[in-house]
Amino acid sequence: MDVRNIGRHFYTITQHKLLVMRECFKLGLYWQGLLHDLSKYSPSEFWTGVKYYQGNRSPNAAEREAIGFSVAWLHHKGRNKHHFEYWIDFSNDRTKGLVGNKMPLKYVAEMVCDRIAACKVYRGENYSSGAAWEYYAFTKPYITPLLHPETQALLERLLWMLKEKGEEQTFAYIRRLLKKGTYGKAGTCKKQKVKK
Repeated sequence: MDVRNIGRHFYTITQHKLLVMRECFKLGLYWQGLLHDLSKYSPSEFWTGVKYYQGNRSPNAAEREAIGFSVAWLHHKGRNKHHFEYWIDFSNDRTKGLVGNKMPLKYVAEMVCDRIAACKVYRGENYSSGAAWEYYAFTKPYITPLLHPETQALLERLLWMLKEKGEEQTFAYIRRLLKKGTYGKAGTCKKQKVKK
């Protein structure tokens, strides 16, 4: 293990956390902003991050490639409600098996902030307001079966709005949704179909 990765990984996760905190504060999600991703500093997540640190993507992906799954990710997703994977459970309908449950709006909002911050950290100078949409489009074939349809529709609407209208207008829209306490109407923002 490269000991320099201790400082590098700490800097990366802290930079990400501070960016998410700033974005959450813009939405009035102060408590969520403060608590965001604290589990990344726990031994089971932190030392995996140091061991598999690369600087341009999540160390969890490298751990997954090395051993077939990510212990750090399994720990992380079970403790952070802004990940849709946290909301996967067995359906009451036994024929359906595992299903994604509808996420509370405040966690969908935090998920958007998380995706923006991750793209800013990993893309650096190459970040654009379309980065989070592009990453979502890349992963959509793998995650669609696990997302609740309403959560998926809202996430796509927000990421497309971010791409087309920028952060300021998207955050203003999210603040209105949070004030109303609803996902809003599915047709509020035109969105492009995600290519499979």
